[in-house]
Amino acid sequence: MKKNICVLAAVILLIFVWNTSSYAQDKIGFINIREVIQTSNAGKKAGDEMKKIADRKQAQITSAERELKSLKEELDKKSSVMTASARREKESTYQRKLRDYQLLVNDANEELQKKDQEVFQKLMPDIMKIVRSVAEKEKYTLIIDVATMPVPYFDKSRDISKKIIEEFNKAK
Repeated sequence: MKKNICVLAAVILLIFVWNTSSYAQDKIGFINIREVIQTSNAGKKAGDEMKKIADRKQAQITSAERELKSLKEELDKKSSVMTASARREKESTYQRKLRDYQLLVNDANEELQKKDQEVFQKLMPDIMKIVRSVAEKEKYTLIIDVATMPVPYFDKSRDISKKIIEEFNKAK
């Protein structure tokens, strides 16, 4: 008996909540924060700085690749005429250079990821202020970032990314 009363009360409560919430006009907007960062003026400037760093690192990596390739070719061509100790020495040199190359690539990737995170954390507070401002001004109930949250479908007319980019560029 108590169980039936509890179920009935829960159903009545759900119907009441459902009916009252259906009268409210919910407005949901969507934003792509990555797009805002990449296409805003401040984001483009940061992207150019990252490109310079990436180009500099790529030049170092390419140089190390050439050196490794020449060592490998020399080892392959001359290994039959080398003495055993000379071959071991060349192989250990090659292995050392290969480790150095791998460390160089890993360091370059880590540095670029770190720089990307710095840019993201630097720009996010200002972007969030503008998102809040636009949301309050246009009476949005909810803004969802489609870059971080998988959304199977959303109405493109509700995407406010371009509006946020414009406001962000004006603010900067």
